[in-house]
Amino acid sequence: MTDSESLNSNQATNNQKSVAQPASSVKTDGVQPISAQTTGYTFNHTMLRVKDPAKSLAFYTGVLGMTLLAVKKFPAMGFDLYFLAKLTESERENLPAGADLEIFAFRQRGILELTHNYGTETQADFSYHDGNAEPQGFGHICFSVPNLDEAVAWFDENNVEFKKRPDEGSMKNIVFIKDIDGYWIEIVQADLMG
Repeated sequence: MTDSESLNSNQATNNQKSVAQPASSVKTDGVQPISAQTTGYTFNHTMLRVKDPAKSLAFYTGVLGMTLLAVKKFPAMGFDLYFLAKLTESERENLPAGADLEIFAFRQRGILELTHNYGTETQADFSYHDGNAEPQGFGHICFSVPNLDEAVAWFDENNVEFKKRPDEGSMKNIVFIKDIDGYWIEIVQADLMG
């Protein structure tokens, strides 16, 4: 059996144990039914490498209002991991503590993991690739805000670097800011995206 035949056989088996995509979801080439095997899967986090964790944590907690939920330290391997989430007021008020907080963190959607490799913070000329320069790869993360104009004013007040303001370029009502390491962060207002 060739690799292609094996893949088609596996897809056929999975399709027998699958759920149709929602009727109102977007259809395009490549979209498959949802495998029943993936029930309970959650897209938990994405990871960015950061040069200086203190500066990055100040940005993500102080400017974007995230909450640090877990820190995992691996000194023998030379790195630490920081897990942040943008919580609702109710989630902040009812946040578990101790080991329950770490379990809570790994059950959430949309967690941001910051990885710090020891020593990068002391290297003056060190920087990570933002994914948008050549060769392109990773592009950006995104925050939805209730009021784009107020968000822009807040970023200006906090001296945040802009890649694109809402009136610039051909895509209006979309903002791109940069974090401490130069990663792009898209800022959108949901009702302006329709």
